[in-house]
Order: sequence, then structure tokens, then C-alpha cells
Amino acid sequence: MTRLVPRAPVVLAAALVVAGTVLVAGCSAQSDGAADRGSDTGRHSAPAGVPTAVRGTGALGPGFVDPAEPPAPEATIDPAPGSWDDVAPPAGYRVVLLSPGDPSTETETLIDAVGSWADAEDVTVVPVVADTADDRLSSVAEAIGERSDLVISVGDELVDPIAAISPSALHQQFLVLGAEIAEPTSNVTAADWTGAGFRGEGLGVSSHHDPATFTDERAGRALRAGVAATLNDLSGIVVWVP
Repeated sequence: MTRLVPRAPVVLAAALVVAGTVLVAGCSAQSDGAADRGSDTGRHSAPAGVPTAVRGTGALGPGFVDPAEPPAPEATIDPAPGSWDDVAPPAGYRVVLLSPGDPSTETETLIDAVGSWADAEDVTVVPVVADTADDRLSSVAEAIGERSDLVISVGDELVDPIAAISPSALHQQFLVLGAEIAEPTSNVTAADWTGAGFRGEGLGVSSHHDPATFTDERAGRALRAGVAATLNDLSGIVVWVP
């Protein structure tokens, strides 16, 4: 905890500057989105401050959530295995893959999972890499500036920057894969499992953290479940996969 105190004013100031940039970029994106992207899909003309709702094809299966009792904000859901299998992104779906430079082995597994999923679903992926610690806040802003359908974040290093900036970019949907935001806003969803669970520097690595659980199969399953949630207007929650 002590080592974070000297950095806090710097991080806060940087977050405020970048958040201001995000707000300006978001307003600009909304003003010209109908002209350059919204005309074909109508998915990028939501007012600033409102998460863009993009619906997928197929339906969630029984056991993903109880339709009579939708999850509350910041809730954790435990969907039945395979209940997300029939949900797929719509044609033209576009994501940003936000990752740190020099990724760990666990993060490399998550990156590969996104690539495999994108190939299988014909999804366009725009990579944004935060090469250094100083680049992380600006990389989140860059990712938002791409105006994609979804920003997928991998790597514990990006949890705090997303937590700092996402409340100022409610028009952009985020999916944090293999980690969580401690207090997510309505536009931030997490896909997590026992063995993962990093929630930011202030909370550190969870007691059940196990790098061995970051397998290709587990990462792919969590990614598909998390994307299925966002495509069904179930955002601002944690999707906990078995």
C-alpha cells in the first residue's frame, strides 16, 4: 500500500487529463458516427454517455441468467456451462484488443484466445498495445477512440487504467478478460474464473490466483461467455465461468 502513495497524485492527474480527452473524443465520435459508420448498422449513433447496444445472433441458453431476476449492477453470475454457445457476434463486429507490452505467459494465452475466437467468428480485431507503464492511460483512451463495438482488455496491468477512465466513456463497452474491476460502471463487464481474479493494485492478486488455470480452453470459454453477456445487454457484471 505504501508504495502507491507517491504515485497516486500523478496517476490521478493523468487520469483526469486522459478522461477529458476521452470525453472530447466521445462527443466527436457521436457527432460524425452516423456519417461514417452508423449508416450501415445504426449501432454507433447512441447519445454520448449511453452504452452502445449491439445485439448478437442466437439466444442465451437456459441457466445463463434467470430472465425473471436479471443480475443487479456489479453482480457476479455463474452461468451454466455451454449456455452461451449459441450466441455469436453480428456481421461486421469489430473489437479492440487492449494489451500490455511484454505480456506475461498468462496474458499471452488470453491474447491467443481472442485471436482464435476472432478467426472463428470473422471478427475484426484492432490491436492497441500499452508498451510501457506510462502508456497505459493513453492506450485506454486510444482504444476508446477507435469506436469499436467492444474493447477487450487483457493483462492485470490495464485493470487500474480502465477503472480510472471507463466512467468517463460510458458510450464504450469493455470486457475485462481474466481479471475484474473492483467497482465497475455499467459499461464494464468481466469474464473471470477461480484461479484468476486480479482486481487492481489496491487489492492485489487474489488468494486463489493460479497461473496454471490460464489455459487456452479456459480463456476461450470465458471470452465467449463474456461476449455473450455484452451482446445480450448484460453489462456491468462479472461472468464467472467454471
